[in-house]
Amino acid sequence: MSYRYIIWFSMILVSFVLLDIYLWKGYKKTLKEKTFKWFKWIIPFSSIVFLSGFAINLYRGSNGIYNANPIINVFFGIALGFFIAKLVAAFILFSEDIIRVIALINIKVFAPKGQKRTLPGRRNFVKTVSLGVAAIPVLGTIYAVTKGKYNFHVKQLKLDMKRLPKSFDGLKVVQFSDFHAGSFDDVKAVEEGLSLINEQKPDVIMFTGDLVNNRAAEMEPYLDALTQLTAKYGKFAILGNHDYGDYIKFDSLQARQENQEALANIFKQTGFTLLKNEAVQIKDNGERFDIIGVENWGQGPFPKYGDIDKATQNVSKDTFNIVLSHDPDHWENVLRQHPLHFDLTLSGHTHGSQVGVDIPGYRWSPVQYRYKRWLGHYTENNQHLFVSKGFGFLGFPGRIGMSPEIVSITLKAV
Repeated sequence: MSYRYIIWFSMILVSFVLLDIYLWKGYKKTLKEKTFKWFKWIIPFSSIVFLSGFAINLYRGSNGIYNANPIINVFFGIALGFFIAKLVAAFILFSEDIIRVIALINIKVFAPKGQKRTLPGRRNFVKTVSLGVAAIPVLGTIYAVTKGKYNFHVKQLKLDMKRLPKSFDGLKVVQFSDFHAGSFDDVKAVEEGLSLINEQKPDVIMFTGDLVNNRAAEMEPYLDALTQLTAKYGKFAILGNHDYGDYIKFDSLQARQENQEALANIFKQTGFTLLKNEAVQIKDNGERFDIIGVENWGQGPFPKYGDIDKATQNVSKDTFNIVLSHDPDHWENVLRQHPLHFDLTLSGHTHGSQVGVDIPGYRWSPVQYRYKRWLGHYTENNQHLFVSKGFGFLGFPGRIGMSPEIVSITLKAV
């Protein structure tokens, strides 16, 4: 492991120790002695579990280990919940400490002689509130890492499309994205989730990137389930940033290339047409539409392999089209300003941050502070973008408020 990781881990360790000491002192004088006897061990134990899980996952990832471990996933996820709970509790206690210090300054400056001039004690109701609020992320992560990550649902959407040929009126496009095969720890649950795709009776199935975390071998348990997916006009896919194997070190360039070839073969074996900066025509009754698939194009640290000009060199400007592009930043920064008109772009990548709120009339997630177009349907100048919250998960082994989804889009010719 590099010195960079050692330095970062040391900084994290010191932060955890300081946080635990602060909480220890904060609750020692406010909790009953019998309660504090067992509560005091939860504080350091949760940190030990979290740091151990963090180190194990870092080691596994850096060494290319791709098979998820359900025990590690659950314990690391719950420990993360305890860490968030401690941050919440510390914030509440610290807010009270600021008030206490202000009160002490006021006493020292304005109190008459002879009055006791000491720091006011903590109030019991603050202790109760801090513990009650802190319990929420713990309970939330328990759900997220056990049930939430496999709570698959189908998002239904109907769109009016001005350039859609009449022969394709009512076309049902089913999208799924961000599979991240190496993160799953329940094959049966994944197979049940994928079965929802065929239940939609799709005309065309479109996968929008990140089939694996790093290695093609992650897909071995799910090949049959992908093969069984069927659609009238076929199944199409693109690569996401994780599909290139850029986040792990291979033994050689040849090994990396072999991994890429193995992944391409998996798409072929399961009946998917992999589009790498290219387009295909779908014809019916003398009319047609184009499916344009671009490789990953992202801002910041994400690779820019996508080439929309290359992908559209045989695309007519007058033909209705659907673009598959993994990262919504591509639509935001390139596609919507392009000379060609792109009728519908399908993306993923954001996962909805896997934690947030998505209810009718309101949605929120931390990822919205990074991506302007981060979830759902957007439209501009009759060009549509849909960003899926994804099918799998990565990093945090769970989902809460951002359930994994399959998207069923019915297109109406108008």
